[in-house]
Amino acid sequence: MLEAMKDFILDLEDRPNGLAAFAEVMARAGLNIEGICGFFAEGRALHHVLVEDVEPAIQVLADAGFEVFGPRDVLVVDVEDRPGALAEIARAVADTGAEIDLVYVANGDRLVLGVDDLERARAALSGA
Repeated sequence: MLEAMKDFILDLEDRPNGLAAFAEVMARAGLNIEGICGFFAEGRALHHVLVEDVEPAIQVLADAGFEVFGPRDVLVVDVEDRPGALAEIARAVADTGAEIDLVYVANGDRLVLGVDDLERARAALSGA
């Protein structure tokens, strides 16, 4: 299965117990976290977050004082858990000339891809 969803960036720098606080805000609002990837960049604790319904998530987080950037469209691809699966997907996208600038794994054996040309990548992966 291939679908377009929204991803946003959450900045947890300078927030004691930031991940726990973020997860609690989402839980209280009844919002499921479909995927998350955290990393440090330029002294900031940044997290890409994938949710089913992005606007309510951004709103409750902003109301709770979290710094949120985005959202942006991403592709979510069902992927087999086997050697070579990522290589096949990445090659199919690369062969279209589209560039992947974000990748992480979401729940349910799904791969999240941020690309510079969503339509080209979607066309390449429609049979993946």
